[in-house]
Amino acid sequence: MDFKYDVIVIGGGHAGCEAAAAAANLGSKTCLITMDMNKIGQMSCNPAVGGIAKGQIVREIDALGGQMGLVTDETAIQFRILNRSKGPAMWSPRAQCDRAKFIWSWRERLENTPNLHIWQDTVSELLVENGEVTGLVTLWGVTFKAKCIVLTAGTFLNGLMHVGRHQLPGGRMAEPASYQLTESIARHGIAYGRMKTGTPVRIDARSVHFDLMDTQDGECDFHKFSFMNTSTRHLKQLQCWTCYTNEEVHRILREGLPDSPLFNGQIQSIGPRYCPSIETKIVTFPDKEQHQLFLEPEGETTQELYLNGFSSSLPMDIQIAALKKIPAFRDIVIYRPGYAIEYDYFDPTQLKHSLESKIIRNLFFAGQVNGTTGYEEAGGQGLIAGINAHINCHGGEAFTLARDEAYIGVLIDDLVTKGVDEPYRMFTSRAEYRILLRMDDADMRLTERAYRLGLAKEDRYQLMKSKKEALDQIVDFAKNYSMKPALINDALEKLGTTPLRQGCKLIEVLNRPQITIENIAEHVPAFQRELEKATAADSDRKEEILEAAEILIKYQGYIDRERMIAEKLARLESIKIKGKFDYTLKDTFMGFHCGNTASTKLAFCSMKYQMIMARTLPEEVTQGTLEGDIVPGDITFYRLQSTSDAKLRGYIAEGEVLPVATRSFGSIGIFAIPEMGRFYRHVLVEKNYPHHGAVAFGHFGKPLFEVFKMLGVEVDEIGYNQPKGVRYPTENPWG
Repeated sequence: MDFKYDVIVIGGGHAGCEAAAAAANLGSKTCLITMDMNKIGQMSCNPAVGGIAKGQIVREIDALGGQMGLVTDETAIQFRILNRSKGPAMWSPRAQCDRAKFIWSWRERLENTPNLHIWQDTVSELLVENGEVTGLVTLWGVTFKAKCIVLTAGTFLNGLMHVGRHQLPGGRMAEPASYQLTESIARHGIAYGRMKTGTPVRIDARSVHFDLMDTQDGECDFHKFSFMNTSTRHLKQLQCWTCYTNEEVHRILREGLPDSPLFNGQIQSIGPRYCPSIETKIVTFPDKEQHQLFLEPEGETTQELYLNGFSSSLPMDIQIAALKKIPAFRDIVIYRPGYAIEYDYFDPTQLKHSLESKIIRNLFFAGQVNGTTGYEEAGGQGLIAGINAHINCHGGEAFTLARDEAYIGVLIDDLVTKGVDEPYRMFTSRAEYRILLRMDDADMRLTERAYRLGLAKEDRYQLMKSKKEALDQIVDFAKNYSMKPALINDALEKLGTTPLRQGCKLIEVLNRPQITIENIAEHVPAFQRELEKATAADSDRKEEILEAAEILIKYQGYIDRERMIAEKLARLESIKIKGKFDYTLKDTFMGFHCGNTASTKLAFCSMKYQMIMARTLPEEVTQGTLEGDIVPGDITFYRLQSTSDAKLRGYIAEGEVLPVATRSFGSIGIFAIPEMGRFYRHVLVEKNYPHHGAVAFGHFGKPLFEVFKMLGVEVDEIGYNQPKGVRYPTENPWG
């Protein structure tokens, strides 16, 4: 047996599975090393895939030729679209899965992937020569050689589990931790830290009084995760249930806080803010009388249930006693208690956007080891790491995704530029271009790129092309077909919308909120025929195509505006600023505080101190850092107020701040402000306040066009438009 590979992936979780499948499918000789082949793709916490923004990531993984969407569709026992009450940019698919079948679906795929070998073992040491990874050594003493290695070890690196005051080493319940590997990597100068996560109690369904709970049913329409032409539901569809905690539950939980690892000092690391334990909820929100819980099935035939919303590391007797105060759980029997786990992660700002280490060449990191939380975030990173590991082996340009291309691009850009100080979870609010990143068009955004790369195969590419042709045909017909009032007004009134006073194009009628493609087609025979014609080659996907077409028609104006903003940003990406500014100078930047209600002048202060918290200095105008909770979209909603400072008004007109370059810059960024309603003026943005920003007016108080001159960039290259007759002062406006 030959232990030499192009790519070795360490860890068989969601990141590792996608990384190994991607590298192997692209043609690299690949080995996946996992502790337990029977736990490949294990869902360590909730047996569910998707959710807000996470579902979009899974759709993107699928559009790129990844496997998570297919595995999820194959093993789903309940499917829902979340956020239906909001616009399509917020719609997010989510599925409950059969935990055991999910594992075996993944294993079957990996075992039958050409170029991919699986080795059951634990990695203990990384081999590095001259700053480049060359291989690894396992606990069994086997030495592997590799051109590239992808680390996806999840929570197993020096994992330590907590239930009350009891502590047990392990990477997951009843599974050993991985030792020595963190230290082997850190030896080469890679910084690491500790994080914490947790999981709730597992309940025996035979002990639950379901009649005392509300039911939550799934949906059985055409929606699914994969864009491939597969059947929609493969397994029996099951219910979920909901109930609430109460004051008695909270009282017992509070009494147990002295023995809580989170509150007695036993756990020092930071846990996920957006998935708090039940004890954290009652401490953080003491005024809340109840918290909602979701009881979810773990599989099609098992009695094991997952109690979503009750993650805990309290002593087992406290967990059980508290749950028994909920009527539905008065006779509760559990399989195992909830527990917390601490583990090592590596600072992701030490990575390139390809997820390759900046310190050790050909070493890639993906998943929870980068400080993220969630199967979907892990899978997206694993896919990109696997692709780029293959590229490093065989040559080519790094494969990266921009913030306006994919949530995966937002995720990785946030990680490598901002870093993490808590487990990172994706939300739609983290993406400033979320109208462009909808769940319905991930294939339109990404499949062609994956096809050129070789990861998306011909059948996937042809499905995408066929869908695009159908969409274009439907939209073009709607733009050109004329509607006559006499023929359509009766139908419009029945549909609850105003009749036409004069003729118009069909697309104008479709833009009305009461009108859908489905309800108007019944009254416009020509449109009905065109829909049938457009979807004839894809009759199995007709509903999917019509939904996508309707979104394109109704939201085209918003989509075009967001695309314009993204393209303006793209024009700035080649401008290099690293090394061009002396951040230690007192008056390098100045500006004012942009709050929701006021603009307040900032005192001059040293950029040296403002930059202390910055993790990376930006190389490009559109790349940098953001601190805390500030996201690029925050500043979009700020409204500048008038000020008594006439000179300041000379720089900023009243009105809304418009984002020309809303990206994760943080310390340095580009925005545009409408001045006198006639033109855009580019300004640097310094964000150094939580939830606020400070707009800076160039270098040494000069307008930004002079800063660009200093950088050697022609004004015309960035689309700067200085109106005739307007001259900006170049002196410090505040003396």
